Amino acid sequence: MERRDFLVSSIAATALATGTTARGGGAAQSPARQYYELRRYRLRSGPQVKLAHDFFRAALIPALNRLGVTPVGAFDVLIGCDTPSVYLLMPSTSSQALTGLSAALAADAAYREAGKDFLSAPAQSPAYVRMESKLMIAFEGRPHLAIPPATAAREARTFELRTYESPSDRDHVRKVEMFHHGEFDIFVQAGFFPVFYGDTLIGDRLPNLTYMLAFESLDERNRLWNAFGSAAAWKRLSGLERYAFEGIVSNITNIILTPTPYSQI
Repeated sequence: MERRDFLVSSIAATALATGTTARGGGAAQSPARQYYELRRYRLRSGPQVKLAHDFFRAALIPALNRLGVTPVGAFDVLIGCDTPSVYLLMPSTSSQALTGLSAALAADAAYREAGKDFLSAPAQSPAYVRMESKLMIAFEGRPHLAIPPATAAREARTFELRTYESPSDRDHVRKVEMFHHGEFDIFVQAGFFPVFYGDTLIGDRLPNLTYMLAFESLDERNRLWNAFGSAAAWKRLSGLERYAFEGIVSNITNIILTPTPYSQI
């Protein structure tokens, strides 16, 4: 399948799950949905970690902001595989803005100067081990990223990044639909602060969706998940035949993240 066709079909799948069309429907148009690029930089313990953080803080994030990509989240892995790693979350209303970042950054002299130590790192001492990326589109029912109130106050906050893989496109569509038919509200009622919900357009382990939740601490996270799991609304929703007729989620990956001091989320 051509990349353009895949993008269109993936966006349409999310629209089907919400009962709308990709262009919006009815008398009122749906709000423009954001796109998210989620990057993971796998690092090696030692000088590489400081080099990467200095680059993200002083070069990459300021350059992204100049390009209109804001706010940018930067997170260290607290619990998860491949530590040390840094995740960057980059939102935009334009998929072209995200897919064209490499060319736009290459044309930014201030970025090249501020990031020269990272960008010119030699092969025998590279700036990072590997960088992986995925492109997502926001769910129709949650079209924009939300910043936790604790971010502005620079208060303690922890994030959970969850990815749900489905065994088929049909099951994936139903899982997206499930969020729109009650799961959003159950998270909020349990006390979570949802940051974003994204349907993966380009990435590995397709089809899948990824979302991020914020909370104060790991202790609060455990309490909130207990509240979510015991909620009568969740038991009703997850017990519906449309969602319980088979395992519509085949694998769940969850990673606990802490924001860096320069994170904008």
